[in-house]
Amino acid sequence: MKNILNKISEVCKKISKVTKMIFGYGVMIALFAGGLTFFGYVAALIIGGDTGALIAKVIYKHIIPVIIYMSTTMILLGLVSMYLAGEYALTSSKKKETHSEGER
Repeated sequence: MKNILNKISEVCKKISKVTKMIFGYGVMIALFAGGLTFFGYVAALIIGGDTGALIAKVIYKHIIPVIIYMSTTMILLGLVSMYLAGEYALTSSKKKETHSEGER
């Protein structure tokens, strides 16, 4: 039984490595795309008029929702990979805190 649990643990850690890599690249792409939207809005502001409004509208209606869905999916993937690896970073734990001499 221990052998099976060890193999399952190893498989989960391998899956976690792959999902962490996908998570990292996905978040990087989402952040880069979000940064590009800033420059799109600046270009729309500079161009102005109906064309600038159209550029801003396209960014808001078509690009921003894709970035939001992508970043949400990547966050979910990151959480799954953390729990597959056995990392429980989002849980509270009661650890004894050490204080410096001035805080006592």
